[in-house]
Order: sequence, then C-alpha cells, then structure tokens
Amino acid sequence: MKLKNLSHITLASLIFGLLSLTANAEPVVDQPAPVFSGAAADGSTIKLEELKGKTVILEWTNHECPFVVKHYESGNIPNLQKEASAQGFVWLQVISSAPGKQGHVDGDTARRLNEERGATPTNTVFDDDGSIGRLYGATNTPQFFIINPEGILVYKGGIDSIASADKADIAQAENYISLAFADLAAGKKIAKSSTKPYGCTVKYAS
Repeated sequence: MKLKNLSHITLASLIFGLLSLTANAEPVVDQPAPVFSGAAADGSTIKLEELKGKTVILEWTNHECPFVVKHYESGNIPNLQKEASAQGFVWLQVISSAPGKQGHVDGDTARRLNEERGATPTNTVFDDDGSIGRLYGATNTPQFFIINPEGILVYKGGIDSIASADKADIAQAENYISLAFADLAAGKKIAKSSTKPYGCTVKYAS
C-alpha cells in the first residue's frame, strides 16, 4: 500500500514538473506566438489575438538602458519603425520594467519620450507585473519578436550582430531586424530566425 501511494506521489510530482516546464518554456520559432493583452500608452487595451492578419513586431525596451539609447539616438530603431510602418506592420514597444525599477514610465511619459526621439511605434504596451515578458522569455532590452499574420512566431532575438553600446558599431553590424523585414517582403522564411539578444536585463519586479 505504501509503495502504491509513493508511486502516485511520484507520478503527480512528475506531471506537475512537466506542466511547470511547459508554462515557463520560451516561445518557439515556427510555432504559435503566446497570446496576451496589456494596457497601452494611449489608454486602450492591446490584444494580440485582435491583430491576426497583420505582422506584429514586439520590441522590449527601457529608455534608460544605454544599449537602447544607442539604437534610438542613432536613429536605428526609429528608422526600423518607419520601415515597419511602410510595410503595414504593427510595432509594439513592450515595457516590462516594474514600478520603481529603471525604465518604468506612465503613458504620458512614454508618448513624450517617443516624440522626443522621433520614434513612431504603433503603440506602447505596459507589462508592470512582467507576465508578458515571462511569457515570451524576454531577458534583454532591446529584444525583438516578430509574429506573422497567422499568429506564428517567425523571429526572436537581438537587433544586430555586435553586442555593444557604442553607436559607431551600428554601421558594421548585421541588422537582423532589417534582414528579417527584407525576407518577409520577399515572401521568404526569415533566414536568421533566432539570434542572441544583448543589452540590459529586463527589470522585472523579482
């Protein structure tokens, strides 16, 4: 009887462990992107499911991170946002910085920062509790995910190939997001669909 009880406990523990691993698993390229909803800077609620039919870019950001500053002050990210808009893509900044942590802002501040930087994302999504960030396994700012019109994740990773906060390195770097856009425009599978992100750590609550 004790052995039977032990086997039941062991099986239950195994199932729980597998479920936990699944819940915490990072999204996989060529698989459905995790769905989410979140409050936006303009007061609306963004629901990923409602964006089916459009290509969606998720950009994890923190305006105080020097790696993010590099790509905004140089015009690199604003230019990519303009390129995305020209192709009819939806570009969502995601801020997972918890209240009191570096990079946390309210809606008015987010809109002002974008205006000052010449940034034109479609919207900014606030993720104060970090639930969206953890759903996507977001670790860095900047970090990117691209979702196709069918809701499939087609890219995840960094912005380019040189991990530095030096603006001078941008010209020599391979820009993974620009390359991804080119592949999408040509109707091709993104050649480099999973790359290593770099930058500041996402400032989760814990």
